[in-house]
Amino acid sequence: MRDFPPTFTTFLPEADGEVATHPDTRSPGVFLRWHLGQQPGVIAAATCVGFLWQLPLTLGPWLVGKAVDEGILAGSSSDLLRWAGLLGLVTVVGAVFGIAMHTLVVRSWLIALYGTIQMVARKSVQMGHVLTRRTPTGEALSVASSDSDEFGALTEITARAGSQLVAYLVVAAIVLNTSLAMGVLVLVAAPVIVGAALPLLRPLHRLQEVERSRSSELTSMATDIVAGLRVLRGIGGEQTFGRNYSEQSQRTRRAGISAGLWQAAIEATGVLLSGGFLVLLMWAGTRRVLTGELSVGQLISFLGYGLFMLGPIQTFFEFAQKLTRALVSARKAIVLFEQAPPWREQTVPVPLPLGGDLVDEVTGFVAASGLLTIVVSDVPEATAALADRLGRYLPADVEPPAEEPGRELKGRAARLARAERSAERARIAAADELLGRREWGVRLGDVDLGAASLADVRHRIVVSDTASQVFAGTLQDAIDPLGRLTREEAEETIRVADAEDVYDSLPGGWQGVLDERGRGLSGGQRQRVVLARVLAADAGILVLVEPTSAVDAHTEARIAERVASHRRGRTTVVATVSPLWLHHADRVALLEGGRVAAGGGHDELLESNAAYRRLVARAFDDAQETEGSRA
Repeated sequence: MRDFPPTFTTFLPEADGEVATHPDTRSPGVFLRWHLGQQPGVIAAATCVGFLWQLPLTLGPWLVGKAVDEGILAGSSSDLLRWAGLLGLVTVVGAVFGIAMHTLVVRSWLIALYGTIQMVARKSVQMGHVLTRRTPTGEALSVASSDSDEFGALTEITARAGSQLVAYLVVAAIVLNTSLAMGVLVLVAAPVIVGAALPLLRPLHRLQEVERSRSSELTSMATDIVAGLRVLRGIGGEQTFGRNYSEQSQRTRRAGISAGLWQAAIEATGVLLSGGFLVLLMWAGTRRVLTGELSVGQLISFLGYGLFMLGPIQTFFEFAQKLTRALVSARKAIVLFEQAPPWREQTVPVPLPLGGDLVDEVTGFVAASGLLTIVVSDVPEATAALADRLGRYLPADVEPPAEEPGRELKGRAARLARAERSAERARIAAADELLGRREWGVRLGDVDLGAASLADVRHRIVVSDTASQVFAGTLQDAIDPLGRLTREEAEETIRVADAEDVYDSLPGGWQGVLDERGRGLSGGQRQRVVLARVLAADAGILVLVEPTSAVDAHTEARIAERVASHRRGRTTVVATVSPLWLHHADRVALLEGGRVAAGGGHDELLESNAAYRRLVARAFDDAQETEGSRA
């Protein structure tokens, strides 16, 4: 049975050759049922093995009672040895299957945990940049970390509770066959005690939901701080954001304490009621021994089964608590997994032509085939938006709906707030789908990008902006993740991006390891590694947004010259106001008010367009000032 690593087929692309499945996200309960259904064999096996693990507790009290009545009180050594031998055999069986039980429940836990992480990773790949428009980053990270653990815990407790239930039914047959009155007392104890504590679970559910929400907010805050740490240091905002993180951390801690105290109260209630049940059982059993209704051995058996009942009672309590936590996690996971990409592929997609100009109808921008075109604007957001349109990416102008930090809502107010967030997500999704279905408004040759398959667009047009990241792994993985380059081609890519110093500084060269987000690199080094990676893709059309904003002027000049030479004959678009790039441009486009206001050669625009002249002069002055401060 191949079940680890997990074989979940959710969100798999059709190209992988497997039939993709989708989780049932109609409700948290249905989602959890679907999750458990992903490994029925492991859970069923753990339940059966768990019952055999319970044999010493299930048959032990009955065997001890028989040994007392037929061996000790009857004075029969042979009967005593027989019953003691059976008890020893049952104990050995329980010990052996206890090891197997532990192995299986941990296996089911890991399958659910890593299966959920796998699902989050695939959903993130499937949604791409659209995901951050719908779901806060912290939510996705929380589903992959803490929530996946809750789903694993649910599979473990489901198997254990199932084995306890079977053992409970076996005990029911034994005690009812021995004494109807005492049997009923033993059997009703578990449902009565669990039922008495169930009303306490609703407040626990609410408190755990508050804890989960605060933890998600804290994760999002930490992600944002790490991503912008260098910027925060530059503007002196470290202390402010650190203080905000500390306050949110304390709020999360207080929420965890509140949930923990309530959970402890529930468990204490269970222990108190269980203890009261044992006292009642002892009193009732002793009276029946005095009246001759029970033998001493039978009383011992009933007391043993009374102690045994503490196990199922505690397990059923634990099941209810973990189910409560899993329901909270499932509600959050559904928000992530129910998202669908807005792109609707054409029944017969039109292939993109190998050549032709890239034309944006909204701005009037034209990237001439085979030329280096530089886009200049005094509003960085305008060039970034143009780059998104050229690559068929949705605009980065939407923030996903999230809970307001510090906002405490309960009951109906909390439900209304969830409904508002759900409605906002639906509105964003509808707007995205509208954009994804209609004509895109960018043409390559005479083909609108919306008429082509998304895979074809991504293959032909590659966009690299300032949000591009470096992942953990070797330098070779960072620059050539698909392993397509020869050694000579990889070295040429490094040279064009002027990133030889990164290669030289890493022990192991190409096999030198980079930290997550390239933390061991400077901002300029990380930017040059990203540039080397996008150059290695060797795209037919390449769009670069501020590719050298973090490097010094001398390095920028070398990169601009080398990229222009390396990309000669292929369509390249660079969004920058740097004069060092503009000198190499075949054509320059000036954006003003969201439209191309002027176009032509760099020298031509310097002479004829005052707005362009002021913009370039200011960029030149800023560059000199920056170089002076570095010196």
